Amino acid sequence: MTDPNDMAIGDAAELVEQLRHLAGADPADVRQVVSEVLAALDRAAGGALREQLPETILAALDSAGPVRR
Repeated sequence: MTDPNDMAIGDAAELVEQLRHLAGADPADVRQVVSEVLAALDRAAGGALREQLPETILAALDSAGPVRR
């Protein structure tokens, strides 16, 4: 049986690799996408995610602007 922690670590590593691949194309676009995803997650969590994020990420979150559709 697979340990859930191992699965989460594997998922995180895969996400990091995908972001690195995207960053090669345009790092500014990747930052924007990540900011938008974090903003959407924060909204879904009723603002609770914001309390867990460092100030540098919060600044990017606040400057993300509206979510693209």
